[in-house]
Amino acid sequence: MQRVLPTHAFHVVFTLPSQLRPMALANRTLLFDLLFTCAAETLLELGRDPRWLGAELGITSVLHTWTRELLFHPHVHCIVTGGGLSPDDRRWIGTRKNFLFPVRVLGALFRGKFLARLRQAHARGDLSLPAPTQFERLCNQLRRKRWIVYAKPPFGGPQHVFRYLGRYTHRVGLSNRRLVSFDSRGVTFRTRGSNTVTLAPDEFLRRFLLHVLPKRFVKIRHHGLMAASNVSTRLEMARHLLGQPSATPTRAVQDFRELLLALTGVDLRCCPRCLVGSITRHPLSCAPAPPLPPDTS
Repeated sequence: MQRVLPTHAFHVVFTLPSQLRPMALANRTLLFDLLFTCAAETLLELGRDPRWLGAELGITSVLHTWTRELLFHPHVHCIVTGGGLSPDDRRWIGTRKNFLFPVRVLGALFRGKFLARLRQAHARGDLSLPAPTQFERLCNQLRRKRWIVYAKPPFGGPQHVFRYLGRYTHRVGLSNRRLVSFDSRGVTFRTRGSNTVTLAPDEFLRRFLLHVLPKRFVKIRHHGLMAASNVSTRLEMARHLLGQPSATPTRAVQDFRELLLALTGVDLRCCPRCLVGSITRHPLSCAPAPPLPPDTS
């Protein structure tokens, strides 16, 4: 939130076509990385093009892999600044509040970049193909297909989208509050509104485990002005041009218990049983244990 610039922003979603989902299941790390990389490169390339904007955008991306029914549906949510920093770092070039780039141009460029990198991975032997798969035939089919990219300005400003995505960044595909029941029919959970779906236990577990990410996989990434290499340089220049003070926090660092209370409502200083008394810490006694009684048997 400290990196958010005082400008409008766009919410852009890049989705893998359904034909690539079996391949994504067999090559999770590779295809998820390609999804991140190609989505960011698509936005940055169009942003740098003088025909569209001619500036460096700021992008934060978050990976989601599920639908409300827990089906496998890999897609990346991108929060994109409504403008960017000029190549000479002297001007902020803004976009219209209701338009970033044409979605068909975004989709076509994303498709080209993804398929090119997919072919490179296949040529290197890095791609595991689910049988039966005819790779070139699949690529040709995907090249003729329109790839869907969704873009719109976020409601309530960029802070609203960060808060929206923040609720999902470290959660799994199904929250406890959506669980309805577990009985002889199976597991029932809410999907959208008042709708529910009931799955047999093994199918429920299969769908749930589809969304376990590879170990140590980074599901939140920053690009352009938001990249780590630009945070203290070009991002601060953009902030200055937009008339906002430096994002360096001036408040004292909070105790971790205060942060946990603010974020989750869990007060570690409060007794979890009576919810009234406070918890205090005491060192464990290091006194030697008393001797055992003599054996009289």
